[in-house]
Amino acid sequence: MAHDRQIPHDQRAHQGDPAPHAHSHDHGGTVDWAAVAALLEAEAELFGPAYARALAWLGKEVTEPGLIVDAGSGPGVIACLMAETFPGARVVAADASVPLLERARARAARLGVADRFGTLAGELPDSLGELEYPADLLWASRSLHHLGDQKAALTAFAARLAPGGTLAILEGGLPVRWLPRDIGFGRPGLQARIDVAQEDRFARMRAELPGAVAETEDWPALLAGAGLKHTGTRSFLLDVPAPVPDRARAFVVSALARAREVHADALDAEDLATLDRLLDPADPGSAHRRPDVFVLAAHTVHRAVRPV
Repeated sequence: MAHDRQIPHDQRAHQGDPAPHAHSHDHGGTVDWAAVAALLEAEAELFGPAYARALAWLGKEVTEPGLIVDAGSGPGVIACLMAETFPGARVVAADASVPLLERARARAARLGVADRFGTLAGELPDSLGELEYPADLLWASRSLHHLGDQKAALTAFAARLAPGGTLAILEGGLPVRWLPRDIGFGRPGLQARIDVAQEDRFARMRAELPGAVAETEDWPALLAGAGLKHTGTRSFLLDVPAPVPDRARAFVVSALARAREVHADALDAEDLATLDRLLDPADPGSAHRRPDVFVLAAHTVHRAVRPV
């Protein structure tokens, strides 16, 4: 059974950047874990229906898992969903951030699955060597791309699978959309320009990782290179049309605020002014008040099996 090792997180500790790309790590500086965790939890809870469909798809291949590992679990929203989806399984949330794992354990207790839920603190993929037995399902949701050598990480993940076990990675898909192309003020296409800024930021993040290796992101080929048999790829849609519920609106506002913060140097003055209006609760055109806010995104999951 996995256990907790109180290893302090370093620059690669699991963090979220839900605006606009679902996950990204900041390097250096002091992390406001309370703020980051709340944003991560809000995002994962909102995307719960898409994750549930992805787990149902995985359940067609992984019928009676004994051990499930969420590699890069963050605050444990998906790990707890796994515990509910697979009631006979032991679930381990593995992450570099001890504060996020504390939130994961608290969530598991609230949901009544703590007796089947453990955590493992440490840097991926090395920390997975602390597992006491191999995993029947190892899930990595946008955590793999925070490891410098993704091919080596996949090989390490594969080594922690039981024979016949499944590795599922969530990488790729489509950026989240929250607003129409033309919102009535500012230059149309704001989110497309935020996407460009995010792609540049993501590329810098990858290049700065320790041991970074550039890879063509052909995930089925990379999984095959790790000695696994690719068994399928599917994308799962989240579609929350306008008018959105309050929690979806709150997520959009938080995501826009995060975009304003992290891309301040990459966007021009007009786009920054547009974001300021979108974030101003007193502005009738703000994301707090406008009726056309929505949430639309697609997550892509690739699965592969370790040969028996």
